[in-house]
Amino acid sequence: MRSRLLVPLTLAAVVAAGLPGCSSSAEPAQPGVLSVGLGEPGTLLPADVTDPSGRLVTGALWTPLADYDPASGKVTPRAAESIASTDQATWTVRLRPARFHDGTPVTAQSYVDTWKAIAGHHWASTPLLTKSLRAREITAVDAKQLRIVLDRPSNQVPAWLSAPGLVPLPASVLKSRDWNGFARHPIGNGPLRLEGDWQSGSGGKLVRVAADPGRAKKIELRVGNPAEQYDDVKEGKLDVATSVPGDRHEAMHADFADRHATWALPRAGYLVFSAEATRFADPTVRHAFALGTDRAALESGPLAHQADAAKGLLPPVVAPGDRSGNCRPCTFDGPAAKSLLEQAGFTGDAAVYYDSFDSTWPQALAEGLSKTLGISVTAQRKATGGKPTGPSALEVKAVSPSPADLLHALADAAGYTDAGFAADLNSAETTASPEEAAQLFRIAENQALRDLPAIPLWTGHGHAVWAARVHDAVTTPFAGIDLTRLRD
Repeated sequence: MRSRLLVPLTLAAVVAAGLPGCSSSAEPAQPGVLSVGLGEPGTLLPADVTDPSGRLVTGALWTPLADYDPASGKVTPRAAESIASTDQATWTVRLRPARFHDGTPVTAQSYVDTWKAIAGHHWASTPLLTKSLRAREITAVDAKQLRIVLDRPSNQVPAWLSAPGLVPLPASVLKSRDWNGFARHPIGNGPLRLEGDWQSGSGGKLVRVAADPGRAKKIELRVGNPAEQYDDVKEGKLDVATSVPGDRHEAMHADFADRHATWALPRAGYLVFSAEATRFADPTVRHAFALGTDRAALESGPLAHQADAAKGLLPPVVAPGDRSGNCRPCTFDGPAAKSLLEQAGFTGDAAVYYDSFDSTWPQALAEGLSKTLGISVTAQRKATGGKPTGPSALEVKAVSPSPADLLHALADAAGYTDAGFAADLNSAETTASPEEAAQLFRIAENQALRDLPAIPLWTGHGHAVWAARVHDAVTTPFAGIDLTRLRD
């Protein structure tokens, strides 16, 4: 069961009301101390984090093995000194000297034991080990060297190891297995540590572990309402707001002309056609539904300006290289959509199925398709244990920057088994050249866009605004605002 940091609304309101800096007038700024507003994290157990607030905090508390850029295939070592292989099947990871915030050393065995714990649970990052990495052997050669032996060659190992969920945990929690307790007081290996416990509904304080001239020495994290936090930054009561509500989206550009940021999130929405959806087996029908989707209406409506219309199957966070040409199934063309549906001889009503997540955008999607295609399309929640006979709305939350993970996930969700797609994907994962890998991933993507087992709809993005005293507000896809780099 996933751990979650929850608090009754009444208690949250009382705690938030007593927070410093929430008074009616701005307090004098303290040198080296910044205040940052965020939502309540779902958890601070890094292997199970999927929400922006959780990533924001854990991204400051931990240092991953590396940073990986899927567009170029470039690996920038962080906690690792190097990640290398001569055959793509056996990989060696050499670690830099490091300590956890409790003073204990970070060793190769720390990673071995942490990954064993992750693989044994049903956390968000578990599939990285059980489905992606699929190592036959992970051993600590010595205190500073890991050896990873895969069950097949893959060039995606640096991408998987750079995932924020595969950071090490200290021996204390690996022994106690008190994951909920650890989420209240996480102990990482990053530049900032949590002072005291995390207070649900209120926040916590991050303190810099080692002096870093120019960087903030302390960051006060304040949980609250995004609209109120936005206003607090305008009024000088808060230094950074890490979320901007939809109704402030346009005002943001005027209120914070050179003090706002928008960045791609590892989150995307799709309409997936499973093998059971036999009425949609004809690709012409699927293309009709793709062209009949008004993505701009979804973006400005139920998605509240927190997403962009999809421009390809791969979202920006995991997209390698540059796309060649436009994504025709990503465009809205109502007349063409209706014509294709008629050509395919598709008749009768249709349903868009959705899981337990918010049904707002699937409902809007179904209503828009009804209007465009001239047929009745309704949104229906999936029956427990049942297999839907129509397309399903799917939200994907990537846990690594690997394009292979997302393409495999979509193929698995749709039961898509095209031989050409599988061959291109395998070639992309085994070629030695990052440039060739990017090209092959794009070829696999294009094949899927021709067959359309999944229609790309939208990709998520984050917003932040900050006060004039804040500098070096740099964003990353998985952590959002990089709290470790902020300075006043």
